[in-house]
Amino acid sequence: MDYRIERDSMGEIRVPAEKYWGAQTERSIENFRIGVGIETMPQEIICAFGYLKKAAAEANYELKKEKMTEQKLFAISKACDEVISGKLLDHFPLVVWQTGSGTQSNMNANEVIANRANEIAGTKLCHPNDDVNMSQSSNDTFPTAMSISAVTALVTKLLPAAEGLIAAFRELEAAYPDVVKSGRTHLQDAVPIRFAQEISGWRSSLERDTELIRLAIPPLSELALGGTAVGTGLNAPEGFAELAAEKVSALTGIPFSSAPNKYHALTSKDELVFAHGAVKALAVDMMKIANDVRWLASGPRCGLGEITIPANEPGSSIMPGKVNPTQCEQVTMVAVQVIGNDTAIGMAASQGNFELNVFMPVMAYNFLQSVRLLAESIESFRINCAVGIRADEERMRHNLYNSLMLVTALNPYIGYEKAAKTAHLAFEENLSLKEACVRLGFLTADRFDEVFHPEKMA
Repeated sequence: MDYRIERDSMGEIRVPAEKYWGAQTERSIENFRIGVGIETMPQEIICAFGYLKKAAAEANYELKKEKMTEQKLFAISKACDEVISGKLLDHFPLVVWQTGSGTQSNMNANEVIANRANEIAGTKLCHPNDDVNMSQSSNDTFPTAMSISAVTALVTKLLPAAEGLIAAFRELEAAYPDVVKSGRTHLQDAVPIRFAQEISGWRSSLERDTELIRLAIPPLSELALGGTAVGTGLNAPEGFAELAAEKVSALTGIPFSSAPNKYHALTSKDELVFAHGAVKALAVDMMKIANDVRWLASGPRCGLGEITIPANEPGSSIMPGKVNPTQCEQVTMVAVQVIGNDTAIGMAASQGNFELNVFMPVMAYNFLQSVRLLAESIESFRINCAVGIRADEERMRHNLYNSLMLVTALNPYIGYEKAAKTAHLAFEENLSLKEACVRLGFLTADRFDEVFHPEKMA
């Protein structure tokens, strides 16, 4: 491998000749050999750096034209566009487990953009610190990248996935408007419910989760950019923070604003905690829905068997013909991961010391992993399971009429105590409710038929 010599404030260091990164990135590679090639900085963060560095250059061009020339702006913007597109992803090798402020990832972005900009310009035009990092600090750029990437992931990945599953459930409701089945509480038989009503509970839970996520987006969209090192805005021109936020909004097509208090923006991560809490709420509801689906589909002969789900692949290496609810299983595993990530994010956010939180890379990594996994999990569940759910109406009717909890319909006519005796006798002697009620002398057979209508109980 060929190398070139790069220099920083600590001296000279060899860097692979074909890479755009510089000395500080190389030092990070050497000092943090933790999760190399596996737990690298998320691509969403790298893309967000492209947006914010381009936005900063555009703002500096308007506010500091004597330093950010038109030629520099053009070269930096072109380099940033390549970062945003993912073209330069191989030049961002740093791991999550680095400095807690994300300083090295900020410098990685500065060095790559500067070197690529110089290549575009055909001359050594841009300096990583003086030009690409103009009016910025790692302390405000990394939290800004976190905000941009988190909001973008929620808006473009998670919300569309959840809305797709909501639509699928709405169609399933419409397909079974009049099918009545046994309800269940405590995993025990309960009074009747329409299958469409049961599905509506799933749908409504997801709708509420998307509402909560949307509530979390505006505060998460407030950018720390412009606070520089400790929130005072040192070395940033007046108006830079607000103008840079406007530029980010224009570039991403998503509304962002400047955080009103930069001291808070640098040290507190409560907006990210709140937003991930909403993500966790969605994961928790997906866990519940997946469990309901696999319980209802259990069998095919010795379980509930009230619904069928698509048979996507063989379920056993030894039992021929076995098919498992694998889509439900991937959903529940993802939900567990998201819940674990929430704990990590909460703990990390609690560790803001004085003017800066230094657990930001792990928060960014876990948040983006949660959103990506959950979005892909929901979409997979929709395509490979939800749209293929079918009601076994005959099994539902059989289970409904075998349910002892239908005795609840007799309460207005014979009272709770007599209804309880009817249910106990039916269970103990394996009788129908009608047989038990008539034997006990509580109702005649004709009167029982007159008042007992399970379908009207839903």
